[in-house]
Amino acid sequence: MIRTLIDFFSGFPPEIATFILAMLPFTEKVSLAIGVAAFHLSGWEALIIVTVGNMVPIFLILGLAEKFHNWISQHAGFFGKAWVKTIAHVQEKFAKYQKFELWGLFIFMSLPIPINGGISGALIAFILGMPAKKAWSYLLAGVIVSNLITLAVTVGLVKIF
Repeated sequence: MIRTLIDFFSGFPPEIATFILAMLPFTEKVSLAIGVAAFHLSGWEALIIVTVGNMVPIFLILGLAEKFHNWISQHAGFFGKAWVKTIAHVQEKFAKYQKFELWGLFIFMSLPIPINGGISGALIAFILGMPAKKAWSYLLAGVIVSNLITLAVTVGLVKIF
């Protein structure tokens, strides 16, 4: 799959390809490694491009989720009711984690594993009712830490192989 992505984006400038990969949910955690190892970007250049790319969906979700939620709940009939019920159910299930709130979100985002990317983090912040103005800085810090860990591993692996 990675080879297919690299081949698909080979016609793009490396910076644009890396940026796009960083915004996509299934490739955001490997975009930095691809940028360095396959597209031959410098580590710091890839780090900046990927961090900005990771933040685009976070800003979109944090900025639009509340408006989407309000619109769905008011205009979508049965689906809107199901939506509101599902959100309330998730909030109830995660209520015990409220004490960790923003720091928990930061730790979640800092781990460079596939499921906990920027999109997941922004959705969690929205669902748990975290204020977007506070959540984005913790999400950004988590993205930076995760990307630094990924960069350290990638640069190490590139030098080994």
